[in-house]
Order: sequence, then structure tokens, then C-alpha cells
Amino acid sequence: MTKPTLRSGERIDQLYSQDIQIIQSPEVFAFSLDAVLLAAFAKLPARANSQTVDLCAGNGAVGLFMSHQTRGQIAEVELQPRLADMARRSVVLNHLEDQMTVYEGDLADVTQWIPKDSVDVVTCNPPYFADLPDSQKNPNQYLAIARHEITTDLATVVATTSGLLKMNGKAYFVHRPDRLLQLLTLMAQHRLAPKRIRLVYPKPGKEANMVLVEAIKDGKPGGLRFLAPLTVYDDQGQYQSEVGRLLYG
Repeated sequence: MTKPTLRSGERIDQLYSQDIQIIQSPEVFAFSLDAVLLAAFAKLPARANSQTVDLCAGNGAVGLFMSHQTRGQIAEVELQPRLADMARRSVVLNHLEDQMTVYEGDLADVTQWIPKDSVDVVTCNPPYFADLPDSQKNPNQYLAIARHEITTDLATVVATTSGLLKMNGKAYFVHRPDRLLQLLTLMAQHRLAPKRIRLVYPKPGKEANMVLVEAIKDGKPGGLRFLAPLTVYDDQGQYQSEVGRLLYG
């Protein structure tokens, strides 16, 4: 089988722990650790008739990194045509065409492809920063859209997630700790009961800079667990063992 063509400025990177190759371009988008952590935090049903949807898919990193967990279908939804194209070619590169589908369009319109109340798992690594009039945005439009809520916002992401999920389906988000309260409030408004939360710290002695959240649609209230924190680097700047395993196996 021929390898997909690389376009100008693109390269192929590898997630060694899973033998996944991914087409990246620093000009438009390259996955970061949050994608790896979200994919590892999410628990997908192994069964072949399951359906998982990754919203704000970018170049397809989260879906690709989760693909080993399930025999079921994984759909990726990405608004930006260039990123959706990169995701499609990465699916081909990893011979996952039978399992993964990339839909190019606004996540708010996702039910034109995937029926409401039909999905087992939804994952999302959304833009982290609110689109405020005075917020500093990257002059690179690809990166600005990935980081700022220019084309979607957290309320739309949570509402869309809930709409896709079947009863007792699971949602997984990665976000910034300073938006956790907003995320939990929106989840409560959209029938998503938080069940597991894990804070991620860049290194010892620093404040958390990421939070991972699992929720169940129409889940029973209560029973929220805060998992052991995850620290990315040690004092010497080396990856801690759990993160090292996720990246390199």
C-alpha cells in the first residue's frame, strides 16, 4: 500500500508506545501531551458494535491513540479542512480505514452524520481559552482556532456531547483547571454526571495546568472520585514513569 502524500511543511511523527504514526505540521497543528493523556484516560468499550466520537479532532491524534482500545467504530469531527485532511491521511497511514471515519464540519452539526443518543463514548480536547475581545490570539489562524473559542465554545461542546451520547454513555474531557467549575456547571445542565477527575501537574511544586474529567450521561448523582494526581516531569526535567510509558511504552 502506498504511503499518503505529505504536503509542504508536514512530517510524520510517532507515538512509540502504540506504534501509531501521525501526520503533523507545526505550521497548522501538532498534537501535545493533552491528547495522549485524554486518550489514555478515556475507557472505550472493546466490542465491535460500539461507537466513539472525538470532537475538535484536529489532526486526529486522540482517535488514533484510542484505536487500540476497541474493535468498534471511531468518528472524528474536525472543522478545519486542512486538519481534517491530515487526520484522514493519518488514518490511511495506520491502516485504520475500516475503523475510523473523519467528518469535516462544525461539531454543532454532528447529528447530520451520527444519530442523536447513539454513541457510547465522546471525547473532546476543546479550545482552552474563551474568545474575549482583549484576549491575545495567535496570528496563525489554525492555532488560534485550536486554542481559542472562535468557532465553538464550551457550552456547545458539552451540549453536543450530551446529545450524541446514549443513556449511560461516557464523556471524557481535558481542559484547564481554571475552567473546571464552568465545565461541571455545564455538565449538570446537560445530564452529564461527573464521576472521575484527575489533575495534571507540569512538575513537583507547580500548580496543575490540566484537568481530565469523566462523566456519565444520566448517571446517578454523587460518587465523584478524585484520582491520584499526575505529574509530568520530575525535578530534573525528565518524564515521570507514567508519562514516559504513555509516550514510549
